[in-house]
Amino acid sequence: MNLIQALVNAIRLPELRNKILFTGGILIIFRFFANVAVPGASQTALANLFNSQALLGLLDLFSGGGLSRFSVVAMGMNPYINATIIMQLMTVISERIKEIQKEGEMGRRRIQRWSRYLTVALGAGQAYGFTVLFQNTSPAILPVLDWFQRLEIIVVLTAGTIMLMWFGELITEYGIGNGVSLIIFAGIIGRGPQGVAAVFAAHTTGGGLADYVPFIVFGLIALVMTAVIIEVQQAVRKIPIQSAQRVAGGREVGRRASFLPLRVNHAGVIPIIFAISVMFLPTILANYFTGAPPDTWYYKAAAWLRGNWDPSTSNVAMAITYNGLYFLFTFAFTYFYTAITFEVTDVADNLKRYSSFIPGIRPGKPTADYLAAVMNRVTFAGACFLGFITVILPIATAKISGIPHQQMYLGGTAILIVVGVALDTMKQLQTQLVMRQYRGFIT
Repeated sequence: MNLIQALVNAIRLPELRNKILFTGGILIIFRFFANVAVPGASQTALANLFNSQALLGLLDLFSGGGLSRFSVVAMGMNPYINATIIMQLMTVISERIKEIQKEGEMGRRRIQRWSRYLTVALGAGQAYGFTVLFQNTSPAILPVLDWFQRLEIIVVLTAGTIMLMWFGELITEYGIGNGVSLIIFAGIIGRGPQGVAAVFAAHTTGGGLADYVPFIVFGLIALVMTAVIIEVQQAVRKIPIQSAQRVAGGREVGRRASFLPLRVNHAGVIPIIFAISVMFLPTILANYFTGAPPDTWYYKAAAWLRGNWDPSTSNVAMAITYNGLYFLFTFAFTYFYTAITFEVTDVADNLKRYSSFIPGIRPGKPTADYLAAVMNRVTFAGACFLGFITVILPIATAKISGIPHQQMYLGGTAILIVVGVALDTMKQLQTQLVMRQYRGFIT
């Protein structure tokens, strides 16, 4: 079933049509709020800052352009995603939380409620960091704020993140696809044309065909990377599974062969988002010391950090350090997120419980050890792929096409998110169609 046919069939069914319309309506409301700016921010100063900071451009990518406009949804889903990752980490550290997670629907709701509380705390902290950052840019984006004005901005930005969190949960429950992923997807799609137009206007001078060569090169690279991303997103390592002969319903059920799919990119784009949040932390911390005495060492260190903590800095050693850390964080978070979302011990126990086994591997701990070894090798390929997309590809594309590195956040990361979310949403849509076909046969 191809993409167009799946959409046509879905629109013909009233239930799926309502889900699609509901999802589209929520995303339109999100795009509306992304253009509602917080009063008092200088849009000219914002444009200057985002033209010089590639990392802020990546954060802006996940907020759908809300951060570059300093809108009410400027922080996007980042606090919620970070809160979710922290809670997943706690399931590894705390046995009590791990037991709550295994309590079924009630346990899931408790952990989700704690994630919401943590989202509020992280959102408020990040909002405060942005007020400090935007007050200490040159030229200043925000004017001098008293405590009440700062509190107003923090409350507005935190409420914007909570609203997006609610939108994502509504889409997941009543719409089509994963709500959080679709909101990020809609932000990239909504921001894309404006970003491409801005880059195009900045690099065309009416000089003829030569002006269009970088964009042709960039388009070809984007096309090739789209094909590669589709292949990697769909790539799986199939572990053969054999079901033992057993008695069911008074009769013997014979052996059945199947496979356990291990996705190459099991973590998706979550490691990238988490790595960006960590990499942005030094910039926020450096801005806390702008009011310190100029002759102190921490003021000088913060001033140096503000000028050099950027992938496009002229300081070659700092640029290598920055990009190296960015790659390592993305690589490490890929392993971390895969480890906490794919429990090899639980998978091995489930296989044993249902009288299934991997040919040549004993059930129980040997199966868990085998799955861990295979998953480590598969995750290595996925981690290298994410590191290549986020770090190496923008640098290489900038060198080949001549488009500055600051504008490369429109490249590999955006394509990865758009393609990944589109594929996952279409798979879910096709699953819904198949379920309704079987329901028609039964009834």
